[in-house]
Amino acid sequence: MSLLDRLAPPLFIFIWATGYIVAKLAAPYADPLSFLSLRYAGVVVLMLALALLAGARWPRGRDLLHLALAGVLIQAVYLGGVWVAIRQGLPAGSAALIVNLQPVLVAALAPLVGERVSPRQWLGVALGLGGVLLVIWHKLTLGAGLGGPLLLCVLALLAITGGTLYQKRFVPQFDLRTGQVVQFAAALLATLPVAWATEPMRVVWNGQVLLAMAWSVLVLTAGGISLMFYMLRHGRVTAVSSTMYLVPSVTSVMAWLLFGETLGAQAIVGMGVTLLGVYLVVAKKETTA
Repeated sequence: MSLLDRLAPPLFIFIWATGYIVAKLAAPYADPLSFLSLRYAGVVVLMLALALLAGARWPRGRDLLHLALAGVLIQAVYLGGVWVAIRQGLPAGSAALIVNLQPVLVAALAPLVGERVSPRQWLGVALGLGGVLLVIWHKLTLGAGLGGPLLLCVLALLAITGGTLYQKRFVPQFDLRTGQVVQFAAALLATLPVAWATEPMRVVWNGQVLLAMAWSVLVLTAGGISLMFYMLRHGRVTAVSSTMYLVPSVTSVMAWLLFGETLGAQAIVGMGVTLLGVYLVVAKKETTA
């Protein structure tokens, strides 16, 4: 196993966990879809420059269409659904729990991409979900009038699950630079008209928003998404998606350090249960195909 193979999962978990911190920084000053549209445009410019400098190979034909569709699902629908749901009042803990049902759906649908999920891995999926629930239980609140945001978050869950499996099935191999140009251009084309129609497109450019945008483009997307695609290319989709279970735990620690949010004994126990669950899913076992 190469050094990058070893470092990719913990780096991905850390980077992905910062997404909630970025959302918290930007939310008071920027409309969600407008912010995401600018983020997508920034990624397109960055990755296009890298692709042109390197003379990277561009996808063609069906690969181009497959990448574009996966990009709309994984970026536009998933991120847009979560950001708008939280902006409309869905608590971040509730949103995190819904989105972190992804490993369960991926495990159930893994046969569609030629993977078999062993009983041990199913136990790991169940333990991971239980650990996530323990971590964010104190943050789970659902009030009246949240039916719309709740549906948006469920749509986001279905989008990232479907997009991940679709990409693994139809276009598992592609250049990360040109592939992301295609995916984020497609996400921008899908998101910008909706932002124009539904938002005043307000973005107040202060230090927090600039930091959130720079981190979103340079680290969350260029780093986090690239690592996720790399892991999907070199690993099993069930194992890759199971790392998502660790994100709420890492986010809770970050929020405790940065914002003084509480981190009780129940959350710490939940982190341990989640770690055990993820280990059962991703640990190598020669007798398991």
